[in-house]
Amino acid sequence: MREIIPYNPKLKQLARNLRNKSTLSEVLLWKEIRNKKLLGFDFHRQRPIGNYIVDFYCSELKLAIEIDGNSHNEDKFDYDLKREKELLAIGINLIRFSDHSVKSNINNILQTIIVWIEEYEKVE
Repeated sequence: MREIIPYNPKLKQLARNLRNKSTLSEVLLWKEIRNKKLLGFDFHRQRPIGNYIVDFYCSELKLAIEIDGNSHNEDKFDYDLKREKELLAIGINLIRFSDHSVKSNINNILQTIIVWIEEYEKVE
């Protein structure tokens, strides 16, 4: 049975807007993980969780995937750290990739996610 993760309903429209304005790296990764293409797991994009929106989320794995672009510079470091701690506190695992690495080596990104999933399944 899937655990319901609460979210701020005020974020629903913003998440919808973000889905419609995806970055190139988000589009590239989404093409590879949507429709259960990645080991049969169901990912969603721009998913509200708590008071945040994560780029991609799989409820079965409690896994959020974030792509850090230009908006995640040093000024955003404290915000990202706080966000990550809050997500971890509610049981969400987080993997981060840079925008550049998704664009330049999608196969390595997918392999990293696959290894994470395989390790997670060993523990569960």
